Amino acid sequence: MDPNQDRLDNPFGMDEDCANCPALRDSRSTVVHGYGDVTAEFLFVGERPGTGADRTGVPFTGDEAGERFQRVLSELGFSVSPPAADEPELRNAYLTYLARCHHPDRAPTDEEVGNCEPYLTADVRMINPEIIVPIGQRPLEELAFEYTTRDPSSFDVREEHATTIRGRGFELIPMVALDDQTDAQTAAFVDHVSESVFGRDYRQTKGRRSR
Repeated sequence: MDPNQDRLDNPFGMDEDCANCPALRDSRSTVVHGYGDVTAEFLFVGERPGTGADRTGVPFTGDEAGERFQRVLSELGFSVSPPAADEPELRNAYLTYLARCHHPDRAPTDEEVGNCEPYLTADVRMINPEIIVPIGQRPLEELAFEYTTRDPSSFDVREEHATTIRGRGFELIPMVALDDQTDAQTAAFVDHVSESVFGRDYRQTKGRRSR
């Protein structure tokens, strides 16, 4: 799977007509695969596309929660686009989800998340980030299961928000789900990344490619 960095949307050419989940296939407008810089050191993982992303086809865009998130990216220097942009210009950041299709009335089932797991695994392996940001409780538990030695049920995203968790090959910086996030929590996340992450050499020595 070779990346195409001439495009930010779905640069790994994942199946845009995926039919693995019949209920989601019927409810979605588009399959929302990953978006961003394929050489990114920061990988952001949400649970599922919202109504905005379902419309735009780009993770974390097109609605109020997406604009909050895009403002965070701008403050941290990951985006040079307005927060309302449907196709933001990103650098050093890649955005993706556990499940790639929107349902208007419910979260994805465990089976649906499992069906999308190969897509997420491919994202992680191809991006090979330094930092993974799980956005919400479910992404935190799913990523903790794969990349930490702790019991996933021991994590509470509200308590772990804007902290750094040492993982197996990565660091995780959890973020409270955007729809539940207060202005104070948003500011705390920006401050933590700016001061505690950018303020040190967060890069690990596990064979990183040169920049």
